[in-house]
Amino acid sequence: MNNFFKNKRIVVTGGAGFLGQYVVKGLKKRGCRSILVPKIEDYDLVKMSSIERMYDDMRPDIVIHLAAVVGGIGANREHPGEFFYKNLMMGVQLIEQGRLRNIEKFVAIGTICAYPKFTPVPFREDDLWNGYPEETNAPYGLAKKMLLVQSQAYRAEYGFNSIFLLPVNLYGPGDNFDPASSHVIPAVIKKCVDAIEAGGNYIDCWGTGKASREFIYAADAAEGILLATEHYNGPEPVNIGGGFEITIKQLVQKIMKLTGFKGEVRWDSSMPDGQPRRRLDVSRAKKLFGFEAKTAFDEGLKATIEWYVENKVKSKNQKVKREI
Repeated sequence: MNNFFKNKRIVVTGGAGFLGQYVVKGLKKRGCRSILVPKIEDYDLVKMSSIERMYDDMRPDIVIHLAAVVGGIGANREHPGEFFYKNLMMGVQLIEQGRLRNIEKFVAIGTICAYPKFTPVPFREDDLWNGYPEETNAPYGLAKKMLLVQSQAYRAEYGFNSIFLLPVNLYGPGDNFDPASSHVIPAVIKKCVDAIEAGGNYIDCWGTGKASREFIYAADAAEGILLATEHYNGPEPVNIGGGFEITIKQLVQKIMKLTGFKGEVRWDSSMPDGQPRRRLDVSRAKKLFGFEAKTAFDEGLKATIEWYVENKVKSKNQKVKREI
């Protein structure tokens, strides 16, 4: 462990969010003394005036841009315009203002949704432009991919040090379990745990279960982001992933087993599967800054399930106290 972060002022947009909390924890572990998290109630990072004020107030050396408007397939289908506009405007304006203020480094976080729908598996960074993204999340994926274009253009013209990372689907304790916007792992965990509690004998799942996905434990993703922040200063995009693939059907069966739900799954094939397959080639991250995911998938799922159950109980107890 060196002292790279010790005397730097680090702004983490989205630092109070799911992934952000792990990044902030990792920065503290590395001895960073000035971790600055712009809260949404104080700074609307979609607006240029708020971004300018944030930079003036916080005076960062480095910006790690995690803030995003995100959700699962349902949320992407319902809000394609919002997801495109807000994610694009946040990233583009943060990078521009960072350039104008001559900050030391900008870390732009992309998304696996930026890859073409039929990318050969495993997804290599060089395939990023070989087709259009899967339609249900294309607006979000393309908005994020523009930050790669901007990063490379600004490096070429201004010598601005902006890097672009592509994390795969995240999961872990602290994830978003809201059915309206959650991704597949928290959504299925909630359905299984809630069904057990209610005495239900089935859960509903979208699609056919045939699509495959790759996942990375949020703490591992945060470690990859911090290693890249510390050691990587190049123009090429870099995947951050777990290096494995599992079908949605297998995932649901695994979560059912780990939660103890013994009912049936009713697949709604009228709903979309999303991208047919997802698995990243993670060799570039290992080569450039020595990153490899450490958390075994079953271990991470157990921790996530335990967190949800524990916090569900806490929430219920708090509700009872308020009612009393």
